[in-house]
Amino acid sequence: MRPLEDLRILAVEQYGAGPFGSLHLADLGAEVIKIEEPASGGDVGRYVPPYQEGEDSLFFESFNRNKRSISLDLGTPEGWEAFSRLVEVSDVVYSNLRGDVPEKIGITYDQLKHLNPRIVCCALTGFGMSGPRRAEPGYDYVLQGMAGWMDITGEPDGPPTKSGLSLVDYSGGLVAAISMLAAVHAARRDGVGGDCDVSLFDTAVSMLTYPAIWALNGDFEPQRMHNSAHPSLVPFQAFQAADGWLVVACAKEKFWRRLAGVIGHPDLADDARFATFAARRENSAALLEILEAAFATREVASWLAEMKAVGVPCGPVQSVREALGDPHTLARGMVVETEHPRFGTIRQVRSPVRVGDGDVEYRRAPRRGEDAAYVLGELLGYDEERIRQATATEVRR
Repeated sequence: MRPLEDLRILAVEQYGAGPFGSLHLADLGAEVIKIEEPASGGDVGRYVPPYQEGEDSLFFESFNRNKRSISLDLGTPEGWEAFSRLVEVSDVVYSNLRGDVPEKIGITYDQLKHLNPRIVCCALTGFGMSGPRRAEPGYDYVLQGMAGWMDITGEPDGPPTKSGLSLVDYSGGLVAAISMLAAVHAARRDGVGGDCDVSLFDTAVSMLTYPAIWALNGDFEPQRMHNSAHPSLVPFQAFQAADGWLVVACAKEKFWRRLAGVIGHPDLADDARFATFAARRENSAALLEILEAAFATREVASWLAEMKAVGVPCGPVQSVREALGDPHTLARGMVVETEHPRFGTIRQVRSPVRVGDGDVEYRRAPRRGEDAAYVLGELLGYDEERIRQATATEVRR
């Protein structure tokens, strides 16, 4: 058995953050049943370009493999009845909506516990289910700005800059997955479920980590660093070589001493200006001028080979395509395939979560409503007419 084969999640989810969280649980064997609202055409991720036709998109595929889908309008008596029956035989109700919406539509623990006292209700929202911003929508890029991320990202003389990826969404999804697993564990132990109030804003603020503790307990003012440099360790940043960029990470004193030898200046390791972490930070301008001039003289591959030979942490700055084709990416099985009726064979990245040594089977993302016969028929015993009534809603997009 897969680790989570005995876990059933009803996912009122859409777009990125919510589906990303449940994706990892689905890959681990959890039965994730997407509840898609039919009047709007279901998960908005189905319509994200550029690789999109009808209700199919590669964006949607990347977040929803190994899941099931049914179309239910929770605002109709038939849709709510079917959903309620599913709550009785499920472990989790998972949603990613505005903070005020779960209670409005009736999917908090207090509103569902009469159906299943062990149900876990996990709400991943932009700002949480309490506080002055609970009713505001929260999107990744907005939150990167609000949580201080953009203020410390980019070049010192450039504009505030977001990450190249939706890291608040993805981190929030992972926090939601951890919360669900912890809550289900407690529910099975104690016989009582509860709410998980997970916020993207909270997640983003929590990830400020050591710059936050420095700012809260001292006069430290986080700032943008040239060439993506570490805020306190030197050298620990990107350098431009003769034919591209590489990253060097001297997170221990021994790495700095080795690097000094690699660039042909072993004397720098004993130079009082550069002999310690604190000294190198204090004299970073002088040291980086030396290092930048040295790295510019040779190609990336030459520098990497010499640094790796003596154990200096380093790596090339690769494009997305180069990263996906990296021999280590392929050796770790990080690219997997699914078959799709519209797109044919789809290659995509796998979850990094690994439990045991069993092979993972990958199934394409579901077409909207395609699992009604299984979910409503096999699980709930509905006949064809009752399935039709429960799922029948005019699509208005």
